Amino acid sequence: MANKDTSAKKIDLSAIKKINFAKLKKLKGVAIISKVAIYFVLICIGFIFLEPIFEMISKAIMTSKDLIDPAISWIPKHATLDNFKNAISTLNIPTSLINSILFSAVLAIAQTAVSAMTGFALSRYTFKGHNFWFVMLILAFILPVPLLTVPRIMLFGTLESAIGIKMINTAIPQILMALLGQGTYSTMLILIFYNFFNMIPKSLDEAAMIDGAGSFKVFYHVAIRLSISTILVVFLFSFVFNWNETYTTNIMLGDALELLPGKLALFDNGAASGTGNVVNEANRMAATLMAIAPLLVLYALVQKQFIEGIENTGITGE
Repeated sequence: MANKDTSAKKIDLSAIKKINFAKLKKLKGVAIISKVAIYFVLICIGFIFLEPIFEMISKAIMTSKDLIDPAISWIPKHATLDNFKNAISTLNIPTSLINSILFSAVLAIAQTAVSAMTGFALSRYTFKGHNFWFVMLILAFILPVPLLTVPRIMLFGTLESAIGIKMINTAIPQILMALLGQGTYSTMLILIFYNFFNMIPKSLDEAAMIDGAGSFKVFYHVAIRLSISTILVVFLFSFVFNWNETYTTNIMLGDALELLPGKLALFDNGAASGTGNVVNEANRMAATLMAIAPLLVLYALVQKQFIEGIENTGITGE
């Protein structure tokens, strides 16, 4: 009887092993299918973002014959770089490129510094009118830019008359707006710092104060030292925002400084090419690629630090 029981147990164990093996195969199959599905979705999303760039590259190297040929969709038969030569001449590169980099960098540095101080103050200090100014900050973000443009022009016009220094058609208004927390998307940049500083324990501030540190030392030695990645994220955001901002820049700066994104308006008609809208389309694509190329290079250089900063700032909602 004992031998029969042991043999029965052996049969049961082998059956269990078979069942477990079958389950493992099913689970492995499900894992593979889910991974393939995830990669498929990511590839589709990536294509949606990259397709316009691929199309711009394709059209930028096409000749006029390729552009009007209905049989050609992506790969040109007669590739050419003449469109880039025309774009360089019309955009006045490298002058406009250097001006754009310096102008955007100055505004980005000013915005980053002011946003860090404002975000720290709103996060750490409770003062009279704290909630009021926070609401005003949000309201300034909600209001459309054209609605604020006329009052700003009137303000700088009055200031120009009062102090006798030319304001309009110079870079001074935009630099002042950046320093006063009214630059391009300054509210969003302030809120990024505000959210990050809220995640830093206040016990670190208290420990620094016990050691004799004042408010400025706490801000510099504690807040700033811990927010290097956030500073990088805000600087990059600000640089891109100011690079792409043409509405306010065209009104405030005018033609005082040649900027690369602003000169893209020359390709809105056939005047830049002199040979009609067909050729101008290729020139426009080449010029647009050259306008976004510095941003792509900048992102490629700091991609790792930028992603780490995004994770640390809590922009993802985590």
